[in-house]
Amino acid sequence: MSEPGAALAAQRADGVIVGSSRGQQVLFPERARYRSLVEELRDDGFEMCVDLCAVDYLRHPSRSLPAGVAPERFEVAVNLLSLSDPRRLRVRVQVPESDPELDSLYDVYPGTEAMEREAYDLLGIRFLGHPDLTRILLPEDWEGHPLRKDYAIGRVPVQFKEAPGRR
Repeated sequence: MSEPGAALAAQRADGVIVGSSRGQQVLFPERARYRSLVEELRDDGFEMCVDLCAVDYLRHPSRSLPAGVAPERFEVAVNLLSLSDPRRLRVRVQVPESDPELDSLYDVYPGTEAMEREAYDLLGIRFLGHPDLTRILLPEDWEGHPLRKDYAIGRVPVQFKEAPGRR
């Protein structure tokens, strides 16, 4: 018996490449198709965006991707859940280093607001149409994006306090 979505590198009618990971269907849209695909998935019963995160593959350009998906430095992964018909689905979209922008999903899933801000803050991926794309974890005057693999280590000196109860 084959697992659901096991046809790796299959092509959907709308041109989105379909893969599988640990029994979960994974869709690989082109960047221009990302938002409209997620809107269609929401309308198809995926009521909840469980997670949105970004990854910097600077030192791992040869990661496993289905045939037809060109690897880029950054990738945004979105995990969707259908509560009415228990299903999970992952959407992975490649984002180039030269233009790290992607449409915001805020209007589709308002819960992505903080997740997109985190990806912006830590990796520098800009989400077009986001209502408040500002830093969420670091001070506004912080320079750079610390989860990028080329970010210098040790930029901020660590300050230690004496252990509690010791004099």
